[in-house]
Amino acid sequence: MTDGRSGASRRSFLATGAALGGTALAGCLTGSGSGENTVKLGIIEDRSGNFALNGTPKYQASMLAIEELNEEGGILGNEIETFAPDPQSDNQRYQQLTRQAINEENVDALWAGYSSATRETIRPIIDQNEQLYFYTTQYEGGVADSYTFCMGATARQQLGSVFPYMVENFGSDVYTIAADYNFGQLSADWVRVLADEHDANVIGEEFIPLSVTDFGSTINNIQDADPDFVMALLVGANHTSFWSQRSSAGLDIPMGTSTVMAQGYQHKRLDAPAMKDVYGGFNYMEELPTSRNEEFVSRFYEKFPEASYINEEAVNNYFSIKMYAQAAEAVGSTDQADIIEELEKGMDVAAPEGDISLQGPVHHMTHNMRVFHCDENHNITVKDEQMIPEQFLSETVDVDLAEEDETTQYVPANFYEEADTTK
Repeated sequence: MTDGRSGASRRSFLATGAALGGTALAGCLTGSGSGENTVKLGIIEDRSGNFALNGTPKYQASMLAIEELNEEGGILGNEIETFAPDPQSDNQRYQQLTRQAINEENVDALWAGYSSATRETIRPIIDQNEQLYFYTTQYEGGVADSYTFCMGATARQQLGSVFPYMVENFGSDVYTIAADYNFGQLSADWVRVLADEHDANVIGEEFIPLSVTDFGSTINNIQDADPDFVMALLVGANHTSFWSQRSSAGLDIPMGTSTVMAQGYQHKRLDAPAMKDVYGGFNYMEELPTSRNEEFVSRFYEKFPEASYINEEAVNNYFSIKMYAQAAEAVGSTDQADIIEELEKGMDVAAPEGDISLQGPVHHMTHNMRVFHCDENHNITVKDEQMIPEQFLSETVDVDLAEEDETTQYVPANFYEEADTTK
């Protein structure tokens, strides 16, 4: 196995970046570009298109965090302004808006994108301009990027909570269905790794294009395979149709997931019992029964009374904006290089999900990971809970972005034979 690591020291990396010229460094590592008395944050989240259900709560929670900060005096005594256009779930538009946010709006920090495909579309622009960027979706993991902070739980964290639970309670034969792009493919790799670690067997896999709405053949294939449980790693509005079709077909096999319910709140939008016996490995659901979360939910709906749901990513947007403000206050400026350096020291965060921490050297979070269960009436309960750190970059790959700059995404196939389907 090879790790393919490459990189340079921070000093040499920044020296090389400086040679790219003024255009490339338009957003780079400067203080506020929006005026002496304001801080400008870019909030580019989908409010229309295929990912609107996921992106709208992210936008709303961001606005709540910013409103609360402004009521408390802003950041460093400066009011927070936003650049917050709707990217419409369109990756080409994301590229255009990211360039505009950096080169024209001079944002001090950027929150943008739901899907991994979007993140990878704009990350080269982020890196070229050395722009501080927060990616808040739960995702497949492995991004080691000096300018990107991944706030959502990784597949290793999410599947590492729900997969062992499913094996222990239902059996060792698993069938995986996953969205056919970066996230789904790499998440399926992690299922194979975890299956090996927990003496389970992946007896079937299917990768479903994001455009698919008819799951008849997939349901038939699952019924023929007769697994003990299914890992359903589906994404987006089109894939929602699987759940009603599954119910209509009488497919009552337990389902584990790292995506549905906590992101697209299917348990709220679909008629019961479509989501019966779905178990999700998430850091957050709106139904989390803690006083801190109940207070947060109350504030959210007071500001957005017509909102549909507070999803996992929304809370990640919320706490990371507060965390950014905490870092800026600590260093006494909005200089992006200083804030990155401060964040890389690590930071404790009081989030709606509970007390969590930033693992500074890998730009990821240690999360409270829970197994949430949806019953036949679509009621949500917590079945298991544990604190799980990011482990792939920090332990397996041994990344330290405080010492060595990188813009790499590592994949499990480079480190685990079980994930390499070419062998």
